[in-house]
Amino acid sequence: MNENTLCHFQSPACVLCQRTDDCPEKYGEKRTYKEYNLTVHYYCLLMSSGIWQRGEEDEGVYGFLIKDIRKEVNRAAKLKCNICKKKGASIGCVAPKCKRSYHFPCGVQRECIFQFMEHFGSYCWEHRPVQKLPSDESRGSSQCTICLEFVEHFPMYNILKSPCCKNAWFHRDCLQYQALSAGVFFFRCTVCNNKDKFQNEMLRMGIHIPEKDASWELEENAYQDLLQRYQHCDARRCLCRNGRDYNKPDSKWEIKCCQCCGSCGTHLACSPIESWEENWECIECRSIFAKSGNYQNQKKRSLATSEKIDVTGRLLEEPSPKCPRQSPGSQHGFLLRSPKMLYKESSCSGTLLDLPASNKMVMSISPLINSSSRNLSVRRMQLRIQKREASNILRELKLQINNAKTTRLNINRGNIWSSALKGFRGRNFNPANTMEVKFTNCKDRVETDAFHGSKHEFCRLLMLHLQNSSLFEGSYSKNLSLDSQAIKENLYYEAGKMIAVSLVHGGVPPSFFSKTLFNCLVYGPENVKPTVEDVADFDVAQTIKMIKSSRTLASLKSTISDCYEYLTIAGCLRPMTTLCDKDMLVNDLLIYHVIKRVHSPFESFRHGLKTLGVLEKIQMHPDAFSSILCHKPERLSARILGDLFTIHCLSGVNKVKGVDFWMGYLQDVEGGESAATLEDILVFATGTSSIPPIGFEPDPSVKFLHIKYPVGNRQLNCLELPITKTYEQFKNKMDFAISSALRLEVE
Repeated sequence: MNENTLCHFQSPACVLCQRTDDCPEKYGEKRTYKEYNLTVHYYCLLMSSGIWQRGEEDEGVYGFLIKDIRKEVNRAAKLKCNICKKKGASIGCVAPKCKRSYHFPCGVQRECIFQFMEHFGSYCWEHRPVQKLPSDESRGSSQCTICLEFVEHFPMYNILKSPCCKNAWFHRDCLQYQALSAGVFFFRCTVCNNKDKFQNEMLRMGIHIPEKDASWELEENAYQDLLQRYQHCDARRCLCRNGRDYNKPDSKWEIKCCQCCGSCGTHLACSPIESWEENWECIECRSIFAKSGNYQNQKKRSLATSEKIDVTGRLLEEPSPKCPRQSPGSQHGFLLRSPKMLYKESSCSGTLLDLPASNKMVMSISPLINSSSRNLSVRRMQLRIQKREASNILRELKLQINNAKTTRLNINRGNIWSSALKGFRGRNFNPANTMEVKFTNCKDRVETDAFHGSKHEFCRLLMLHLQNSSLFEGSYSKNLSLDSQAIKENLYYEAGKMIAVSLVHGGVPPSFFSKTLFNCLVYGPENVKPTVEDVADFDVAQTIKMIKSSRTLASLKSTISDCYEYLTIAGCLRPMTTLCDKDMLVNDLLIYHVIKRVHSPFESFRHGLKTLGVLEKIQMHPDAFSSILCHKPERLSARILGDLFTIHCLSGVNKVKGVDFWMGYLQDVEGGESAATLEDILVFATGTSSIPPIGFEPDPSVKFLHIKYPVGNRQLNCLELPITKTYEQFKNKMDFAISSALRLEVE
């Protein structure tokens, strides 16, 4: 057997599309059956027009008989692809009178629609189904609810609209990756959690939803963290000198967990309870009791006379997290369909998702199905601690800001980058001065006077622009890209400088750094080993994967021959004497593409980050800054806002009643039972929609006063709330005040 034959044997082509690509996300799993001398992509087989599954699942290939596959290959050999003009086009458009045929990979490239349901039909680029934009719905843009990058409100092949939520838009690739990860059991609308209507529309638009369990359900020991008992003091001010995680049994520093949810804790010395035998509830559970009217009627019971609740014991007795999603009458809540067989879904009227809202509220206390139970994860707790450490470090850096001098920036919302660049390069700009921001409209007139929170809004828009700019590359975690024009204009330095200024002046962090970029900043590029995931260029990544997956020296040499020109440019071309040489070649290619290629941008960017001493602190405290530069901010919750605001009351005012109303309102907003959002509440009180890493100054507070309607005092980050007799009065006044204030700002 010569080298060419051996190379072909080791990297066989699909019998239907004649491609050697092995990309399960795009073409399905590629399998080789030596006993049949057959290699095929799953999607190529599934979508071929002249073949049906006539065998059982364990017969032939995915239930397709070998003789049927041979017949289909012979049939397709007579058909020419309308895209690549080569023979073997096994897929035809199902539209009446359309005679177009194509290979599956060619159809994907030409944006055809393949429907993975019922008869598994395919539609060419002219006859494919399209989503229609309602006539009363205005054009605009919003964030893809999966990757959080902006998408235009215009239905097209790469942009899909949710059928159940008016303002939910997605990238096709984001939806496909989510569907492959979640499977048929868990793939649903990310906004409203609708499953049936959402899945039907996505199947119609060509999203493949595999009939498998979710990837996270298949991980070994995926829920091991849930068996750990929560040990962290969540009191507003922890008095323990040894820190919030210190726990000393049988003393005032022993951590007591909430008797209801078990996912919050407090030291005895930091809590309002007087005796260790008293039960303690966290503010979230207290607010649930407040809304149901049971909290004030509850009497604190001695542990000696009450049921002792052990969190670990409860978790061990509960069913697995998948069980509530199944029908109680059957062990298997769903019937899986075989390819090209009709799909029937069993009724699940008894599932958790169909329970009335009142039942959901009661069940949300359970640590297993409440989102707060996930906070038991050790990694999440570490991130929270590291973010608090980063906040303290940034407060230290802020001490160098000169409050006596002010730098004023006029920022045009329509061209945030150019106006920011002009301001930062201005002769009078000094990063150590207090920064004041005024927004202007497109006609260069001041929109409003400088409002409290405008600086934070400016930093947010600026970080969003940087994330989507040509200075960075990658889908989610980003590395520096190579932009020759940006190098000439020294934009990488300006980007680093802007990020440093945003962090110290109380703005938002970038939160999109890849681990590789962050490690290069901390430890130096020479000490970092990049991975294939750091390569944003699809062709380069595929080349590296092909080299890495070579099984023989002959196939390795063949791959190198195919990418000879690129290897020469990268300076990585070398003779291959053994198969082991591929590892060194892959490492050299990764270092070249991710690190050496962007050496000049990296040095400029690093120099810009030195502004106000930020880079030095990053290198001294890598764990703390990794939590804000590489991880997205924690999503606002009722618990977070409840901890954020310190509550003050006038003398003679029932503080417990006011706290109950306030926490009850936060819970209602979080549960979607109010027109306002948690972000609206924060904007109403502080002028900002998110909590900056450095925190607020002064600390946010809530005051209960004898006033008619709530007032947001943004200069003091203070909510002044009215004293009402009933919770409904309180809720109505909060909704009215917040919506009115925000509507006036928009106008």
